[in-house]
Amino acid sequence: MNRLTIDLEALRHNIRVIDEWVLSHNASWTMATKVLCGHKPSLLALQHLGIRSMADSRMDNLSAIRELPDPTETWYLRLPHMTAIPEVIRLSDVSLNSETEVIVALNEEAKRQGKVHRIIIMLELGDLREGVLPGSLVSFYEHIFDLPNIEVLGIGSNLGCLSGAIPSIDQFAQLSLYHELLELKFGRSLPLISAGTSAALPLLRDGILPPTINHFRIGDSVYLGTDLLNGGTLEGLRDDAITLEVEVAELKEKGLRATGETTDMMPFEALPHSSTDPGQRGYRAVVTVGQLDTVVGGLTPLEEEYEMVGASSDLSVVNLGDNPRGVKVGDTLSFRPSYGAFVRLMMDPYIDKVLVSREQAREALKAESSHFDVPPILDGLESGDPPGSTPAEKSETKESCL
Repeated sequence: MNRLTIDLEALRHNIRVIDEWVLSHNASWTMATKVLCGHKPSLLALQHLGIRSMADSRMDNLSAIRELPDPTETWYLRLPHMTAIPEVIRLSDVSLNSETEVIVALNEEAKRQGKVHRIIIMLELGDLREGVLPGSLVSFYEHIFDLPNIEVLGIGSNLGCLSGAIPSIDQFAQLSLYHELLELKFGRSLPLISAGTSAALPLLRDGILPPTINHFRIGDSVYLGTDLLNGGTLEGLRDDAITLEVEVAELKEKGLRATGETTDMMPFEALPHSSTDPGQRGYRAVVTVGQLDTVVGGLTPLEEEYEMVGASSDLSVVNLGDNPRGVKVGDTLSFRPSYGAFVRLMMDPYIDKVLVSREQAREALKAESSHFDVPPILDGLESGDPPGSTPAEKSETKESCL
């Protein structure tokens, strides 16, 4: 049987380390949960670990967060679109925006629902995804800053999320300058600069981010420990929180090259793999996961000697080398998924999702004193902080999450 395991001990470790980095920067963070696809046991585990601010891009997933036993702040990560506006107001506390017409519509719907909706104005800084062009930021803000049912929390940006633009100190400094410009011109405090994603974590860890960047939206590195800038695992984080276990349906010694003429008639993209010599043989395991289940090319075998060499819709083939090392039919092989493979697996109804709680994590979940406190962002903004107070001033009342 195939299963995706989520190791709560490893997840707890990554949350703790990232939280320490954020606190050392006198900032706050929201955990992006869209990769979990609304999986309620996983969301509940995050809540037990102290996460009280979650961000998602699907309404069903936000609804699942709203159904958790403890109140949890919700951020809508996808740009609100006109047909979704009633649900955006109903299910999210904060949304990211770049269109005046949409914000006006959000204001009208918030009035109908008797709410004040908070927004972050997204700024285009080079990744060419969503964002107001910097030259039109002032006129954009003029159209929305007086809407009675909209509260502008600040400005933000996405870097490295579409075009692979590497976040730079210069880009973060630009964002800080635009933030200062709006505050000075309009005489209103904008408490947040929400520009940090997993791609910014190396800069955060090394202490070189501008101190004005005071909010982070982090997902990838929490689950996978990924260093998005340099590749591999970010130093200090664990990469073993997520593991896919798949069953071996066939194990035979075969040739490592197809025989006869071949052509490109496969419905899925071929996987890159090591070249083989004609006539070379080895043990090949056929495992019960395929391209319908996940991005097979994003699966890395835990055994370094193994190599994923091909996949169809329902099955994949792993070269085990010239020695199967005791593997037999009915055994399982384990893989680390990439982010793309992980989200596809969470969406797949045919893959069991299992939360693994080792002894240390179980005790941590039981002991209230060892829970994290990653609080709702809005609590800090509504706790009486004077307008324009600096992150350092606010940090005096913010306790460590340990």
